[in-house]
Amino acid sequence: MTRLSVNVNKIALIRNARGENQPDLGQVSLDCEAFGAQGITVHPRPDERHIRYDDIPMLKSIVRTEFNVEGNPSERFMELVLAHRPTQVTLVPDDPGVLTSSEGWDTRKNEAFLRRITEQLQKAGIRVSIFLDPDTDMVDGAQQIGADRIELYTGDYARQYAHDPERAITDHRKAAERAQELGVGLNAGHDLNLDNLAYYAKQIPGLLEVSIGHALVCDALYYGLKNTIQMYLRQLQ
Repeated sequence: MTRLSVNVNKIALIRNARGENQPDLGQVSLDCEAFGAQGITVHPRPDERHIRYDDIPMLKSIVRTEFNVEGNPSERFMELVLAHRPTQVTLVPDDPGVLTSSEGWDTRKNEAFLRRITEQLQKAGIRVSIFLDPDTDMVDGAQQIGADRIELYTGDYARQYAHDPERAITDHRKAAERAQELGVGLNAGHDLNLDNLAYYAKQIPGLLEVSIGHALVCDALYYGLKNTIQMYLRQLQ
């Protein structure tokens, strides 16, 4: 079964709104694991508007499943992840001021840079995933860089799904099949939810992990966190 990693950025965003530790980010992460999540994902941004850099050592010390840290590999970000060594680092080409991640790397134009970063992380025992648009040429580039995995950006898929599921999934299926041919592991994330997740998981071969945060936290407002995580896990079965 595809693994579910819960992105807890929105939990941190709510916490930061009052300047206190409510909700308790660490406890929520532990509860997500207890309720069945197989990983915890965070994406610290330069302005620390949700996950703060000082959250990382705390989370690394308590998370017992897979700990995945996403981000643009700036000097500060690299110092952070090399110091605390999460299970996986997902490299995302975010500009500092963007609201959310909305495009993948060009692995051809950034090949030398991404290879150097990938080698540094792997030398520290960290699995490397590169955030990509569903483009087979970009998958080829990620394999040549030496990435362990890729994460397919699913935002466009989510927008197209309601109108034409087959068209929405076509490029993702091709990219996934190419990743399998090359022996590159496959993750996916962005705007996956209870409406579109099951179809995606069934159509994509070799899907190892999905990272879901915003939709899951929104659903938890209505269904409760434990029930919501179980609902997402059922979509992946």
